[in-house]
Order: sequence, then structure tokens, then C-alpha cells
Amino acid sequence: MALIAPSLLASNFLKLQEECTMLNESEADWFHLDVMDGRFVPNISFGLPVIEQITKTTEKLCDVHLMILEPEKYAEAFKEAGANMLTIHLEVCPHLHRNIEQIKSLGMQAGVALNPHTPIILLQDILQDIDMVLIMSVNPGFGGQKFIPHSLKKIAALRKMIDDAKLNVKIEVDGGISLQNAKQVINAGADVLVAGSSIFKSADPKETIRQLKQL
Repeated sequence: MALIAPSLLASNFLKLQEECTMLNESEADWFHLDVMDGRFVPNISFGLPVIEQITKTTEKLCDVHLMILEPEKYAEAFKEAGANMLTIHLEVCPHLHRNIEQIKSLGMQAGVALNPHTPIILLQDILQDIDMVLIMSVNPGFGGQKFIPHSLKKIAALRKMIDDAKLNVKIEVDGGISLQNAKQVINAGADVLVAGSSIFKSADPKETIRQLKQL
């Protein structure tokens, strides 16, 4: 059974407390929090003050996905804001091992995200040091995009790489996840599904989460 991590980026920010309460009452496992800087990705989302308030509302794991340049400058601040898992992009970290060591030293779990064009082979020398790989199944920056079908092959190949090395590394998939394709994504090897629009824009978000958990 996959873990479900609703992306608050798709929530109604005018009713953020109500959205957090809904997620706490649902079968969701994690809160997924997307941080964008307008430089690495062509969009700007929310930052530390909002995350600090969101994390106060929940006991569930807060999974913070940094789509930003120079994440090392902010890792400590995100820890203080309540992040349990900090995921950074391989594409922006020339000293990725150092970045991972920093995140771990702060007491957080460490994840590495890959854009759709980035091959998983680039993880082979860091895989043993991380807790999770985030496969982006859309180009990062905006919610509501269509799932890139090639992502399934990428997930399956990463699953084999992790299993062959006998590592305890989760595979998280983010982008275009819905009730229509979630089963395929799980079958390919995903452990965690990030879903935004398909949950928050549904008629009954709690029921959508429940259905995703049943797949």
C-alpha cells in the first residue's frame, strides 16, 4: 500500500487551516510542501513563514520539496520551521553529498529529486546515503500538468537499482497523479504518491485520498 502525500500547493490558501484539518482527518500519510524560488523553476510558491504555520497543525510527516537554487543556505531554517524530510534537486547541487550530510546532521530525512530529463544512473553514488528519491513525472513549477508516461520506465528502473543494492530508499512520484494512473505508478515501484489537483479539486478530497490508499 503506497503512502499518500497531498500537495498543499493545490489547496485553497484562503482556507489553509481548514485544508490542514481535512488532511489530518483523512487517511493521508504525509503533508507535501512545495517551495519554489522563481529561479530554478518558473514559479514562486510559499516559503518559511507559511510552512512554519502548516507544520504546527499536524503530527504527520512534513515532506518539504525544495525547487530552489542553493538549498544549503536554507536547510537549517526549514528544520526550524518543522520539516521532517527535506528533498533537494540533483540538478542544482554540484556538491550533493555535502548537501545530504548537512540535511542529515540537522536531524531530517534527506531526499533527492530528479527532473523528467535527468537519468537515474546519476544517483548510483549517492543512493546509499539518502532516504528517498523523488521522481518528477511532470516538469516542476506548476500543478495540474499531465503525467509523462516515460516516468513509469524510470520508476521501474530505479526500483530495480534500489532492490539490487538491498537499500531502504523510498521512491516518491510527483506530477499528474490521479485515480486513473496511480495503480500503474504503484505497480512500477512507487512507495509514495504526491497528488495535488486530483485531491484538492475533487468533490470529496477525503474520499479521493481513501480511494488512493486502497489501490
